[in-house]
Amino acid sequence: MSQKTAEKKAVARKDMTRRQWLWKEIKRNKAAYVLVAPYMLLFTIFTVLPVVLSIIISFTDFNMLQIPNIVWLDNYISLFLDDDIFLLCCKNTFVFAVIVGPASYLMSFLVAWFINELSPKVRAVVTLIFYAPSISGQVYLIWGTLFSGDSYGWVNAWLLQFGLIDTEIQFFEDEDWVMPLCIVVALWTSLGTAFLSFIAGLQGVRRELYEAGAVDGIKNRWQELWYITLPQMRPQLMFGAVMAITNSFGFGGIVTALCGFPSVDYCAHTIMHHLEDYGSQRLEYGYSSTIAVVLFAIMIGANALVRKVISKVGE
Repeated sequence: MSQKTAEKKAVARKDMTRRQWLWKEIKRNKAAYVLVAPYMLLFTIFTVLPVVLSIIISFTDFNMLQIPNIVWLDNYISLFLDDDIFLLCCKNTFVFAVIVGPASYLMSFLVAWFINELSPKVRAVVTLIFYAPSISGQVYLIWGTLFSGDSYGWVNAWLLQFGLIDTEIQFFEDEDWVMPLCIVVALWTSLGTAFLSFIAGLQGVRRELYEAGAVDGIKNRWQELWYITLPQMRPQLMFGAVMAITNSFGFGGIVTALCGFPSVDYCAHTIMHHLEDYGSQRLEYGYSSTIAVVLFAIMIGANALVRKVISKVGE
């Protein structure tokens, strides 16, 4: 758009009210709005509306059987002051998120960076090898077999064979082992969609930028990475961060699959487990909505923090 055209649009906008200008812009871009309308409709119905309803229901004692009564902040007060299990869940969730979130994010990028240096045919095979655990339904079966609590478990069998233990270790029933093993399994399966987006982002960096960087004084691969590659990949980095935050705070399925529900002494009980307990089993939807709103707020805060950090990349 030329400067004269921009100036004309600015003058025309001053002569119209905001509503008139907005309506004119909608008519001018009506084809774009028609194309995006189905997505916006589905997004509103299945994302925005549930979030709004959860916030509203969190101020009630709704249980699906009786008319909900407004209890205002009672659910939030009980959650933070009277619910000891919730505080334990927060600790477990943050421990898991702090370890798995950054580790899986960094591992996804480093593996994608390594794969990007391979030839196209080899790259396709290696990508499939690393991506397979995240989509395989047999991951929990494999780890459950490895750390089975009887002599048929491979780890117990090896330890017994070498005389390192006298009796089998109940790995998934021992609170000293549950969280570390679940973290390892989570990292094993963490090379998912974000990993593929990193590969696509690396493939999209133009080669001439590296040549221009060499002329401007960039001397090694690490400087190329910081000043050229990462700034060009900001959209993929942001997408990967959102996925890492979602997966780390939404952690729960791994514990349930390996350790049952709930885990022994609640040693790996997370906010998602607490939400499932009150929402799916006790049917206390007012209280479970309160948990969901708190989890949503935590994830929004983490997302804002990560966005601010990523914006500094390359500076």
